[in-house]
Amino acid sequence: MNPYEIAKKHPIIADKPACNFFEGALLGNGAMGAVVTTRPDAVVIHFGHNNVWDIRVSEKNEEKIGSFKEVFNKILNIPEAYGSLREDPWFREYYELMRENYSKSYPRPFPCGSLLLGFDRKNAELLGHKLDIATGVCEIYFLADGEIITLKVFVEMKCDRLWIYMGDEKEGACKHLLNRIKLIPDPETPQTMPKYQINNVIENNCLSFTQILPALEPEYYDYEKGHPEDRMFSLSVKTNVSMQSFMRINWEGIRKLNDPLEMALRTDKCFIAYVQLDEGCVQELKKKDTKIPFPSREILKATENENIQSWKAFWEKSGVALEDDLLESIWYRNLYFFNCSVKPGVTCPGLFANWSYRNIGTPWHGDYHMNYNTQQPFWVTFSSNHVDKHLPYVDLIDRLRPISKKWAKEYYGLRGACFPHVAYPVEMKMNPYPVPIWGWQICETPWTVQSLWWHYLYTKDKEFLKTGAFEPIKEAVLFLVDYMHRPECRGEQWRDKKYHIYPTVVPELYGLTPGLKKNYDCIADLTLTKFVFKAYKGACSILEVENEEKVLLDEVEDILENFPEYPTVETENGKIFVATPESNGEEIYNVPVSTMTIFPGEEHGLHSSPEEYKIALNTYISQKNEGGNDLVFLNMQAARLGILDIEKFKRQIRYCLLPNGTCTDMVLQSGGRYKDETAFDFMADNGIWFENFALPAVINECLLQSYKSELRFFPNWPKGKRAEFYNLRAVGAFLVSAAFSGDEIEWIEIYSEAGDVLNLIIPWKNGARLLHKSQETVIYDERLKINTHIGETIWLLPLNASK
Repeated sequence: MNPYEIAKKHPIIADKPACNFFEGALLGNGAMGAVVTTRPDAVVIHFGHNNVWDIRVSEKNEEKIGSFKEVFNKILNIPEAYGSLREDPWFREYYELMRENYSKSYPRPFPCGSLLLGFDRKNAELLGHKLDIATGVCEIYFLADGEIITLKVFVEMKCDRLWIYMGDEKEGACKHLLNRIKLIPDPETPQTMPKYQINNVIENNCLSFTQILPALEPEYYDYEKGHPEDRMFSLSVKTNVSMQSFMRINWEGIRKLNDPLEMALRTDKCFIAYVQLDEGCVQELKKKDTKIPFPSREILKATENENIQSWKAFWEKSGVALEDDLLESIWYRNLYFFNCSVKPGVTCPGLFANWSYRNIGTPWHGDYHMNYNTQQPFWVTFSSNHVDKHLPYVDLIDRLRPISKKWAKEYYGLRGACFPHVAYPVEMKMNPYPVPIWGWQICETPWTVQSLWWHYLYTKDKEFLKTGAFEPIKEAVLFLVDYMHRPECRGEQWRDKKYHIYPTVVPELYGLTPGLKKNYDCIADLTLTKFVFKAYKGACSILEVENEEKVLLDEVEDILENFPEYPTVETENGKIFVATPESNGEEIYNVPVSTMTIFPGEEHGLHSSPEEYKIALNTYISQKNEGGNDLVFLNMQAARLGILDIEKFKRQIRYCLLPNGTCTDMVLQSGGRYKDETAFDFMADNGIWFENFALPAVINECLLQSYKSELRFFPNWPKGKRAEFYNLRAVGAFLVSAAFSGDEIEWIEIYSEAGDVLNLIIPWKNGARLLHKSQETVIYDERLKINTHIGETIWLLPLNASK
């Protein structure tokens, strides 16, 4: 298999001008992002960057938050007869006070401006564009004098530069079509921001501007002196042809000189240019040499070749070949988008990654929501064998630990870390969303650290477990243990000896209810708490620190032995799981909560006993989900059960597809949080939904499952369609490849990175041939368990296969 060549089969094509932001071609290097839009008269490229944010943050009213105990007791005193807590005057005032900071427009991703390349429509017609996802090169096509002329655009993978070129010097002096060039600072820049500054450049082939990003809110900021913690960015463009001022006649017939950031272009030779984005702290960036070298053809070609090698190395990590063009394209395109938007050492992307323009990419502050949105994109890193792409998320957790420990200690009076509902990639001194209605979601703490354990399971990297995962996991466990040890969570009032999770809030359902009737033992809290408890126990054993951790381990074991049952109700379809003990199974979910024991809880699936599997299956079938947050999440759960309807999944993908090849969040039904008057596509113009880049993970689960340390092959792939995968990563640090003919599995190849014990289900009823350690063995058992060595490869074939 050659994944690079397969990726080439799935370009994203526009056969007309793509004027809209969501029609443009998405480019990026994991740090800088670019959206290439086209108009009948120009090419306009919008820039963003994961590191570039409006870093102002409002942190008022900290002294008015009070302690958890104080707020909890006041909420308990609100009459249960109220329909909502907000009917209570105290709570209504407290609610508004606590959300005041979040109601500000900042922090948010800050759009980095645009580049316009204009041409004369009398001389050329813009036809459309093609984005080659194998190489990240966008080709824009013009018709001029009966010939197709191509403008090529790509982002440099190792540097925050975008290259543009048209024409070929090898064929002589090939005139390009472009007649003007312009840099456009973002038109929606808030009035409270310092005005951009045009940079003085000596050369006649360069344009540049700088934007200061203040560290303080407007009422505290000195616009003349600035602040030592201010940040800034500069957007510059340099060409190989000279620029010159020009006059234009406006609609009133008045001749006007061009804008300072706009110039006319000479057209006597091929065109080469690049746009450079420099960002960082003002004091550091002023010391940095940001001189832009001349964009020569030699540098262009060397950079282009280096880029192609970088993309080839990316695609060599893993691949699929599917007899289903849509699913194959979704797999490759979304991994392309993911590579464009995530890079180790760069700020972890928020809701809309590194693409923004005007107010696109800024709703909900474009921030980190820790009740699935932030975690979901990184689900794809493990099975797709791009574990290095998980590291920005790891860095984010580390960055959130101080404020999370402070919140646990000062607000709750407990040990460990309580991770916030929302967060920003800026300096924070207090919880940015101390609103109980959603801020009391207990599941967010174990959910935040869950993937640290996955990182270890899929890599067996003991050093990472020791230095990158153990402490955050332990801090989450400390908080959860203390929270469940509170007197409100155990005692005679519960009529049992169990440790309950109370109060809590169901993700995206109910909020806080009067009397807190629906605010205990949420199934999301239970399954994720159990997950992280078991992860902590496993980590202690692997790191051989059980003696040092004995006290906490004993507390964890005691809670697990006295753990609440998952809430269930009986329905006409049988028993099902529900969100809380007070739920009735008729709820319309915004997030697939009742099925979270399947995923991400990983307690129920194809491995389960018939009784447990039946409950999980009934729950999935019975659940009503309103959409908006389920394209990956809910279908991932179905794949884990082996019941994903592939054709229905594809129809939902088509429903969510945008012209740029990404999938947005679309509403599926009203009756829950959404009304009949709700625009079902209201989230489509919010930004590029980073979370849906995890779609390949759903496809991976249809081809290979390993979450219980046992390999299961093609558990959800339809008969009659061929499929092959290469180097999917499995729990145990195995790189697995296999082929399915449409009728049976043809072969399996497993490479052991860490020398872990290999467990798998034999996929052939008549037995298998095992090629291991230069020996061949016939296996008739249903399951195989063997010890492996680092670097060895194991082959499995059906008995009737030829050598």
